[in-house]
Amino acid sequence: MNQKQYETVIILTPVLSEQQMKDAVAGYRELITENGGEMIHEENWGLTKLAYPIEKKGTGFYHLFEFKANTDFITKWELAFRRDERVMRYLTTSLDKWAVEFNQKRRSGEIKSSAETAKERKAAAAAAESDTKNDQED
Repeated sequence: MNQKQYETVIILTPVLSEQQMKDAVAGYRELITENGGEMIHEENWGLTKLAYPIEKKGTGFYHLFEFKANTDFITKWELAFRRDERVMRYLTTSLDKWAVEFNQKRRSGEIKSSAETAKERKAAAAAAESDTKNDQED
């Protein structure tokens, strides 16, 4: 068996309820495991604004799957997305050793996301500004 590590991001239509979205994701998770794959990590990014409208919709439910599977599984995996009207877009990428290492470091907290870094910068700037005001008042 020739297993490789993959990462897939799907965008589900925003007209789904929270439960319908979770059911769709659970179905795709089962598809991986039923076909001899192994789930490594998954993230629900929630309802997010799209960069451009898709099917006249401005938002979508984003979900990320990271998994190991046989190379021939990917055709079946993507066919399931094309047949499912709940899926607006999907992207599957094969991860090389550097991407696998990066994802492991990101999950362990060694590498921070850009959102976390931006929050830390804002907090530091706010703290510096309040220190400046306190010094001016003294």
